[in-house]
Amino acid sequence: MKMLGKLIAPLTLLFAAPACAQPAPAPTPTPTPVADAGKPAVRDADPALWVVKDKDTTIYLFGTIHVLKPGLSWFDDGVKKAFDASGQVVLELVMPDAAAMQALIMSKGLAHDGTTLTQKMPEAKRPALTKALGDLGLPATAFDAMEPWYAATNLSLLPLMKKGYDVSNGPEQSITKAAAAQGKPVIGLETAEEQLSIFDALSMSAQVAFLSSTIDELPKLDATMNTMVDSWAKGDPDALGKTLNDDLDASPEVKKALLTDRNKRWAFWINNRMKQPGVVFIAVGAGHLAGKDSVMEQLKGYRLKAKRVKY
Repeated sequence: MKMLGKLIAPLTLLFAAPACAQPAPAPTPTPTPVADAGKPAVRDADPALWVVKDKDTTIYLFGTIHVLKPGLSWFDDGVKKAFDASGQVVLELVMPDAAAMQALIMSKGLAHDGTTLTQKMPEAKRPALTKALGDLGLPATAFDAMEPWYAATNLSLLPLMKKGYDVSNGPEQSITKAAAAQGKPVIGLETAEEQLSIFDALSMSAQVAFLSSTIDELPKLDATMNTMVDSWAKGDPDALGKTLNDDLDASPEVKKALLTDRNKRWAFWINNRMKQPGVVFIAVGAGHLAGKDSVMEQLKGYRLKAKRVKY
């Protein structure tokens, strides 16, 4: 399993995790390269957008990458037009307040069995875990209170933040702010507790394998993210889906929990929403909108067809 295949999961939750669950502050992001006149360099991006519609209901489906570097212009053209036309915005979730989030992390992300993370890891993998933490300037025991899934996600996120990726640059933040400015209601397909429970319900063997694969993939993290962002910016869902989802086949448990089951639930939600008139803008992780198990494929079971919006 490639670690980045798990980025289909709700990373926005984990970026927002409270300080009590984080053993050390995240590294300072690398400054963004600037163009002439001191302005940030801006690259045009045209991510994929789909629409499902009938005589009185239109639902747009937009795939996001939860974390981006500054300098990508994507919230314009067809995406902005679809957003502006919508009366309701739907995200993977609407973040709870800080106190509620802290309680969830304490409950779901931290271990309560008295066994440290180091002890849960195979002995052969412990030196690699120590090195990964050391590369981030953290002591070997920094994540010992964490469940393996939560440690894996932090090990994925902290290097990205060091490279300049930030949830504040991600589409969810921009969409949420735009919705507030326009007075559009925003709802979530899942709650924060539901999303964290997906990880927490994974077997310990699956969690440890998740962490092990995360450690193995760290040296290629920057190159993989660059490839993924480029595919997203070019509106190439097939290439993006391959990067995100292909290696999930190696872990049926993780694939079912993080991808297939959620796509089925979301397609069910869309089918029900189609029974009500109006225009809806849905933004979810791009991995859910690509590949053979995508939301689009699940919609076919309801005789609904998602068409690519050309812009």
